[in-house]
Amino acid sequence: MELRLQAQEDEIMLLKSSLADALRRIRLHDQLLPILKQQLIAVNPGAARMLNQVCSSDGCRKLSSSSAMDGVSHPATSQLLESFVTKTNGHIGSPVSSEPRPRPATVDRSTQTELPQTGQDLGPDKVPLPRCVQSLQLEDALPPGKPVGDGNRAKLHRIPGMEEDDEEPEDDEETGGEQEKELSWASSVEEPIQPTNIRSLLREDFQDGQCSPEESSLALLRPTDQNTSSRPSPLSPIQEGEKQPLVRRNSEKLGNPEKQRRRLDKKAASAANLLARSPSLENRAKELIASAGSPGSRRGTYSQGQSIKMFIRGRPITMYIPSNIQNYEDLKMEPPSERLELDWVYGYRGRDCRANLYFLPTGEALYFIACVIVLYHIDNRTQRHYRKHTDCVRCLTLHPDKVRVASGQTAGVDKDGKPLQPCVHIWDSTTLVTLQQIGVGTFQRGVGSVAFSITDSGTFLCVIDDSNEHMLSVWDSTKGTKQAEVKSTNEAVFAVEFNPSDSSNIITCGKSHVYFWTLNAGQFTKKQGIFGKYKKPKFIQCFVFSLTGDVLTGDSEGNILTWGKSAADIKTLGKGAKETFQIMRQTRAHEGSVFTLCTLQGGALLSGGGKDRKIIRWSADLAPERECEIPEKFGAVRTIADVDGEEVLVGTTRNAILRGNFSDGFVAIVQGHVDEMWGLATHPSVNIFLTCGHDRQVCLWNTEEHKLDWSITLEEYGLCADFCPNGSVVSVGLSTGRWVVLDLLTKEVVSESTDGNEQLSVMRYSPDGSFLAVGSHDNFIYIYSVTDSGRRYTRFGKCNGHSSFITHLDWSKDGKYIMSNSGDYEILYWDIAGGCKLLRNRFESKDREWASYTCVLGFHVMGVWLEGSDGTDINALCRSHSERVVAVADDFCKVHLFQYPCPKPKAPSHRYEGHGSHVTNVCFTHSDSHLLSMGGKDTCILQWRVVGGGVGSGRDRLASASASSTSSPEPAAS
Repeated sequence: MELRLQAQEDEIMLLKSSLADALRRIRLHDQLLPILKQQLIAVNPGAARMLNQVCSSDGCRKLSSSSAMDGVSHPATSQLLESFVTKTNGHIGSPVSSEPRPRPATVDRSTQTELPQTGQDLGPDKVPLPRCVQSLQLEDALPPGKPVGDGNRAKLHRIPGMEEDDEEPEDDEETGGEQEKELSWASSVEEPIQPTNIRSLLREDFQDGQCSPEESSLALLRPTDQNTSSRPSPLSPIQEGEKQPLVRRNSEKLGNPEKQRRRLDKKAASAANLLARSPSLENRAKELIASAGSPGSRRGTYSQGQSIKMFIRGRPITMYIPSNIQNYEDLKMEPPSERLELDWVYGYRGRDCRANLYFLPTGEALYFIACVIVLYHIDNRTQRHYRKHTDCVRCLTLHPDKVRVASGQTAGVDKDGKPLQPCVHIWDSTTLVTLQQIGVGTFQRGVGSVAFSITDSGTFLCVIDDSNEHMLSVWDSTKGTKQAEVKSTNEAVFAVEFNPSDSSNIITCGKSHVYFWTLNAGQFTKKQGIFGKYKKPKFIQCFVFSLTGDVLTGDSEGNILTWGKSAADIKTLGKGAKETFQIMRQTRAHEGSVFTLCTLQGGALLSGGGKDRKIIRWSADLAPERECEIPEKFGAVRTIADVDGEEVLVGTTRNAILRGNFSDGFVAIVQGHVDEMWGLATHPSVNIFLTCGHDRQVCLWNTEEHKLDWSITLEEYGLCADFCPNGSVVSVGLSTGRWVVLDLLTKEVVSESTDGNEQLSVMRYSPDGSFLAVGSHDNFIYIYSVTDSGRRYTRFGKCNGHSSFITHLDWSKDGKYIMSNSGDYEILYWDIAGGCKLLRNRFESKDREWASYTCVLGFHVMGVWLEGSDGTDINALCRSHSERVVAVADDFCKVHLFQYPCPKPKAPSHRYEGHGSHVTNVCFTHSDSHLLSMGGKDTCILQWRVVGGGVGSGRDRLASASASSTSSPEPAAS
């Protein structure tokens, strides 16, 4: 609907412009005809009788108006015209014939008719009217041989309403009349007026070499003398006794009267030229709708010969076709031969999940982040990945056999907004094969907690979803069938477990509650834990079973509560009283919450604190034995996994996994960001990369050793970064308009500056490192000259021209130009070496080569946009250094790999899943061996290995394909 309204508005504006031009022509004719009549009578009285006969029936004013308005040939008009061109002697006399003459053929593409060739016999008593005679002048009405004196020579003056801003090139003034084909003035008056076909105008004007496509598009908004006219102009007014020269609006003096006459004629003819080459309005509207995509689409494209129009949210974006592409329409887009394989996953989700860290007998740590479940061998430092989930994993549990795993995911939406149903996967940790998929279409919002039964060797699986009622359900883990279901509570539920000695007993805990469930014959009965004389905590965070069968809970008050079953109080409650679960003992454990409890072999217990960040070892009778405190930078203890009774793995709230024991302390084996990430940059010569995000951390990672080299915390959060080409420093743009330059070895700030007071969105060094471009949300690009090996920066200039915030920019290979995108889908080009000037004619930049390609809008990456995109669906892209492929980060958790260049819509690609949030950035390493992708809210960094591929650059491949392409169908996207 949006597209149709836009098309209708365009056509209405076009029609209004056409009508205004037609009315102006009519008024012009009305002014010219009486003046011409007087001048003809003055120089040739014999013409008075003929003019009186013509004008006696309807009047000259009515004749002129009707001819221009209805576009129909009138006998009176033909009679008047034929009186001007008679026998071959060129004299003006009485009319040759009073019959209407047929309309001459034209060269108009819209009518597909041909113009009579020069010198063609037009009849025994007709002579061809030269094309250069655009309006009937005084000299044409004189008998041959009679000169025109100064007293009767007409001087041309600018007509009000016909002034133009455009300047005509000098070469057009000299040769424009000779280059135009012959066409009689009668045919121009008799031809019907039709709306303008924008596409044909752009193509014809560009191919004629008179102007660039961009200049041609401007001609649609105003008549211009640069268009080759297929119609002559209306008559110009003739003033007697005046000799003042023609003066332009800018007061420029023109000395040659002949040049003045041709210039004014072509100015007046531009309106007719605008109207003469068009198909019907109905066909134009149909063409716009068909070319812009399916109804309701927000994006479409159509070709204009030398340029392509792309629509995003109804806004047209012109892409100019490079010169090395000869047959754009015949280009065939194919998926790239390169593919991606997931190599490494950086990060761990500990900030908002519980009980999501286990240790497998294979020596692997089992945990998850985003949509990927990672099996990390802590000694060999290798990873395997389970990737069958379609959205973020929320919970995890290990089967009693220590091989099978159950994992639950949250509900999500696809790119069309359709919900993706949450479910639980049961899979084999050895083969990574999915054994069961449970609960598709049953759970709402997501799966919050899962647990296997123990006494029956894991026959049953208990699940609690994230619906308002937090539905508790029990499933057969081998058959995938539901055994029972019940509403648990409207409060948050944090954990669920089977009683290890009785599979019919289930315990849940959460906000202000502990529930003891009994399952009998498919029916649940619930008993609530009684706090009695003890203070009721706000949250029961976790629980475990002791060797004696008691339930131990950790709460938000920092206490460990021991729960036991009490006999029915018949004396107080009567004969109907039943047994209850009450607190048997309270043990003060931590300052702040007790986030996790873990039982060890032999009955010992480990507890992890929140506020105090302590891990305490307790004896079987809850006597404290040992304790240690983890470093503050890792956050609080979220979960603990036993390795061998002494060594443990600790998951923290700042998304780190620590390995260690009480004697030697703990070291981080997994680290990651804790908030949304946007900044990503790869080193120009070493296999390292840098990330920054809303957690104010700047992290330097090693792609070979898969570890964090160092991290620092800034005062504001970083949003963008780039390495200096010499590789010694890196610049980071912050959220306040400030940017800093860090030394990679010392981690110290060697330079800093502030540009504006809004966030920075892109930092980009020129290829030789002599300039740094800083793109800001204040719509400016700040340019700095760089000296002292990237340690000294001096303001060079500022690029001012965007009407929205800067999103992406790239330098040309020679370091003299910049291409930039903005939030309102603009593509602008800047001459930095020439003083940060905006290049008005974007057509001139179509063949420029770019050192990098990260701009999401451009001819070479136009095909990466999916059908229906709204302009924000692609967050980032990156061209490989080999210029063979381009990687795309979208808003639908996907990473795409396209062939480069990718200039045609609906181009096929390889699509890869793994992120659980919008992918904010992608970047190739310096050797193109790996691709790095960053999630937003999932705080996940995925390292992909690039496999396959051939030789040669994408530019050479596209040029050869353009020269030899055929019309074979395009392959579908994979």
